[in-house]
Amino acid sequence: MTPAHQDASAFEPEFSPVLQEDRLNYTPTAGSVSLARRRASRLVTQWGHPELAWSTALVVSELATNALLHGSLRDRLFQVRTTLRPKTLRIEVSDPRGERLPSLRIAEDDECFGWGLHIVTQLADRWGTQPRSVGKTVYAELDVRTGTAR
Repeated sequence: MTPAHQDASAFEPEFSPVLQEDRLNYTPTAGSVSLARRRASRLVTQWGHPELAWSTALVVSELATNALLHGSLRDRLFQVRTTLRPKTLRIEVSDPRGERLPSLRIAEDDECFGWGLHIVTQLADRWGTQPRSVGKTVYAELDVRTGTAR
């Protein structure tokens, strides 16, 4: 999957220091999506970036919902990881279904499903996927803009 909004000047190298990090595994149930969304929003606010809380909550909700609907397997957890670096907030959702990669599709106006990745592309500065030994990780990165809201 090609990341959205590729901008090399905004990319933060992997060796950049991690300021804050959180990861938690969730059971593949609908209630876990709202738990993950609230946790991520609260943490980002506690980490000093309340201006990113709304976008973070929505991105976590969309990626976790996709993991639940398209990436879950019976008795296998999905993981939400949030990492704050000096210039970026990275949100990762990992699930056990590596063969089911996300793709943007054109949803009809009256459809309830198919909008999640469109929302992520509007909120995130970059997004994409990474393979894992078991499963995949879908990530979205929000640039940290000190003193400005998205």
